[in-house]
Amino acid sequence: MSEAKRLAGEKAIDYVEDGMIVGVGTGSTVAYFIDALATIRHRIGGAVSSSEQSSERLRAHGIDVLDLNASGPLPLYVDGADECDPHKRLIKGGGAALTREKIIAEASERFVCIIDPAKQVPVLGAFPLPVEVIPMARSLVTREILATTGGQPVWREGVKTDNGNWVLDIHGLSITDPVALEARINQIPGVVSVGLFARRPADVVIVGTPVPTVL
Repeated sequence: MSEAKRLAGEKAIDYVEDGMIVGVGTGSTVAYFIDALATIRHRIGGAVSSSEQSSERLRAHGIDVLDLNASGPLPLYVDGADECDPHKRLIKGGGAALTREKIIAEASERFVCIIDPAKQVPVLGAFPLPVEVIPMARSLVTREILATTGGQPVWREGVKTDNGNWVLDIHGLSITDPVALEARINQIPGVVSVGLFARRPADVVIVGTPVPTVL
């Protein structure tokens, strides 16, 4: 799948215009995009990153990493996904960067999602749905999720987000109304964010096929 990820990441460069400050996500597919972005680094104004991991890779390539508060609205955000349905709604957060990813997606005019073909699904939920939680609320959120979603939340032990929080992964879901589920989980006290990108889905999806498919 690494070749499919590379093809998707490199195709996303087509959406980068001169002078842009580019929002950059997190993960193995995004790493290929960052490497491709490095080849045109002198044409862009810098990047806003969703994780320390991506920030390190960007800086290693000589790309300036900017603060979103200073950059303001972004014209473009490029990120991967753990699942993508036919409506470009996503599950994200396998790399535990979901909150910052969601913030940058909201701040961006265009969200380009880069995936390998295995990430395409008819219905979201086979991939466990990540939820970032305040540590003291882990048990409370677990009980509420059990009561309201029908899924089984599992604490991702040993993982701490860049924000200092914990992650629950909800197993056993078949998400037929991702917008409603996103809103429901976000309302649970102690939830920082949920890895459903449904209210603000991707605008463009690039699938890393031999000739990349653009949806």
